[in-house]
Amino acid sequence: MERERIDNIEVLEYVLFCIEGIAEKIGKDGGEVYRMLTENSDILNSYIVPVYDVLHTQGKDYIVEDILDVMRKRGLTV
Repeated sequence: MERERIDNIEVLEYVLFCIEGIAEKIGKDGGEVYRMLTENSDILNSYIVPVYDVLHTQGKDYIVEDILDVMRKRGLTV
């Protein structure tokens, strides 16, 4: 799976915000969540980054629950 480079600081901050929010919610560390979103799936590049314009305007709880829902739908155990 090829990883895309994130070259926009706002998008990078948003990605880190998402990873840490998910990690806090499911009781895992950020590195493990990152691997779930990149190695176990392509959610980071196929969902989180592409929908930045829409999701970053929402609150933390909404964003985290939305991404967790995508993770579950794609077969990840969260």
